[in-house]
Amino acid sequence: MTKPSELPSLIGQEVGLSRWIEVDQARIDAFARITEDEQFIHVDPERAKATPFGGTIAHGFLTLSLASAMSYDAVAPLDGVVMAVNYGFDKLRFLAPVPAGSRVRGRFRLLSAEDKGGGRWLLKHELTVEIEGGDKPALIAEWLGMQMVKA
Repeated sequence: MTKPSELPSLIGQEVGLSRWIEVDQARIDAFARITEDEQFIHVDPERAKATPFGGTIAHGFLTLSLASAMSYDAVAPLDGVVMAVNYGFDKLRFLAPVPAGSRVRGRFRLLSAEDKGGGRWLLKHELTVEIEGGDKPALIAEWLGMQMVKA
């Protein structure tokens, strides 16, 4: 747990690194079905071999959807937190495809912490999703989260 009084000293610092998460074809197929985005580049390994990617790749939104699990692994909640909610993104860029069978992890750096009053803290983290063995990250985002602590 992080005390709100500690937040100013953490701004600009890396505050967490998640475990590796496998993005296998079964996960990609399940995401495709649920989101109704069954483009062949995601779900047809034979056709995808003929593309510049050489095989199927994860949806960018699948990679992004893993951010919550990465955050639970890596970012300590504020001391006394009773609830946290996703507040959105200021910036988001998909930089490299995630090939089926890859592993990804999230690296978090605290960019800002704003006391909104009433025990509400708006935190902005830079999230970099790394691909194991990759030379570029899958994505970089500025992610906002609101944590409510006992006042």
